[in-house]
Amino acid sequence: MRPPQTTKETISPKGRGRSIQTRQLGLTLFVGLALAVGALLAFAALANEMLEGDTRRFDDRVREGIHQYASPALTSFMRVVTVLGAPSVLLALSILAAVGFLFARKDRGLFLLVITMIGAKVLEVVLKLSFHRTRPVPFFDALPPSSYSFPSGHAIGSFCFYSMVAAIISARTRSRVVCITVWALAALLITLIGISRIYLGVHYPSDVLAGYGAAFIWVIMVSLGDRALKHKYDRTELDTSEPD
Repeated sequence: MRPPQTTKETISPKGRGRSIQTRQLGLTLFVGLALAVGALLAFAALANEMLEGDTRRFDDRVREGIHQYASPALTSFMRVVTVLGAPSVLLALSILAAVGFLFARKDRGLFLLVITMIGAKVLEVVLKLSFHRTRPVPFFDALPPSSYSFPSGHAIGSFCFYSMVAAIISARTRSRVVCITVWALAALLITLIGISRIYLGVHYPSDVLAGYGAAFIWVIMVSLGDRALKHKYDRTELDTSEPD
């Protein structure tokens, strides 16, 4: 009497592809959440230090250290740079980018940019009203903005806009040179805008760092949500395309 035959299940190429996508998504979500949690803890620690007044020594030293390099030419340059992070300029740039994505039929990129910038503004307003930190005395007889100081709105807005645009562009090109160039320009602009706020004296350094931290958390969460939705859509496409 022959022993019963056992059947060996085979995994289809689509099934293997789905499994790989799931593992990649899981790793991406894990790393992204870990980074977001780390940034959140850092932001909370910085906010707590600020409320207790423990950042004053750090803020004063950095402000004085940057201000010692002041010159008419550098001041003019910083005034131009800081405009690139102004709310009105970022709004105009966001509209231009959105129109570009619309004409290029990049609906996903358009959606990500709009969500990111709306969330950035909400985040800025909520945090400023939560901490009520008064602004430092500005340098160069500049008029201080009427809003609160912590965190820096320029830091939040510029980080969200330039990093998200860089992410959208780099995700849609295969050129490594383009990716490196786009990210380098974004990082340079974000850094210079933050430095300009300290140089002009309208923000404490801790304001700028907190703005970067808050923006980083928001951008990571938007990116993770986009990855999860894309993964769900891809799985749906695979399920509907598989024969019965």
